[in-house]
Amino acid sequence: MKDKENFFEEPTVVSKSQRRRDALEIKSLASELINLSQSKLSQVPLDDMVRAAIMEARHFSSHGARKRQMLYVAKLLRRDDPEPILLALEKFDGEAREISGRQHRSEAWRDFLLEAGDAAIGKLMEQRPDTDAQVIRQLVRNAGREAARNKPPTAARNLFRILREMDQKEPLMNL
Repeated sequence: MKDKENFFEEPTVVSKSQRRRDALEIKSLASELINLSQSKLSQVPLDDMVRAAIMEARHFSSHGARKRQMLYVAKLLRRDDPEPILLALEKFDGEAREISGRQHRSEAWRDFLLEAGDAAIGKLMEQRPDTDAQVIRQLVRNAGREAARNKPPTAARNLFRILREMDQKEPLMNL
């Protein structure tokens, strides 16, 4: 006998439903990789064959041909462990969430400054004493005047840009 220990062990059985779910997951991963921008794709750890198949899939304009190529990419992805690829894609998602959070914080601070005025400026100065209060105060006043006159919100946009730059250096406190 070959190996008595392995003979009596029960083989791990994967259900057909689980295999189907795994195949669909790999297929969606292949689709995501094909639709990824070139700069992000270059940061993903991929085999040369997979990378070439992805680049080829991007050149197809026919839906059927593109779908066949996507299935081929999925087949190639099944050969290797997809974990490093998934980690790279999660990193991209984390960066996008960080940028989105920065935008939301800056918008919230801008709205708070425009609504509360000098009290809000004082709160901002407590948090960021290195900021030029005079510039912020002037932009808040100009934004109020522009809103009253139904003019384009140029000062509010400039205030938002300043707040976003402040948040990039060091995140602003959430309101």
